[in-house]
Amino acid sequence: MSKLIIFIQGGGAGGYDADARLVDSLQTALGETYEVRYPQMFSDETQPDFGWPHQIGKEISGIKGKVILAGHSLGASMVLKFLSEHEIREQIDSIFLIATPFWSGDEDWIKGLKLQVNFEDHLPKEVPIFFYHCRDDEEVPFEHLSIYSQKLPWATFREIPSGGHQFNNDLTLVAKDIKSL
Repeated sequence: MSKLIIFIQGGGAGGYDADARLVDSLQTALGETYEVRYPQMFSDETQPDFGWPHQIGKEISGIKGKVILAGHSLGASMVLKFLSEHEIREQIDSIFLIATPFWSGDEDWIKGLKLQVNFEDHLPKEVPIFFYHCRDDEEVPFEHLSIYSQKLPWATFREIPSGGHQFNNDLTLVAKDIKSL
């Protein structure tokens, strides 16, 4: 029986197609003992969080047994938002977050994406959480990684020298960490 990973895409026009290469890299590096499920997220502009946390919840609720969660960029931040704002009944095995933005500012479109104050108190501390960020990320400032490291000192943080926002479409390091658990 293979281990299940749900991978949540990044945002923006073409985000699903762009991140498909990350998913392919992850699946290849993990091999047949893992199944990477890659649902397409649809943005509902009438919702302050674009409806992504609700969609993530629906994906998780259909799972029997343990699940590994992974996300890239907007998807990674929405995984954190979902986990910190909803009671988890399913068994989350581990969490892998890639190029995760820490939303701040007062713009209307950002307000619904922000994590709650003290969000870290609502995350499952017994579940391993890994963060990955490339120093040369052109989309999400590298400094966001240090914000998360201050708020979640029990998590594991991987600083990657180069690879940009898309990690050169190579998630071998993420696969190595998944296999190590």
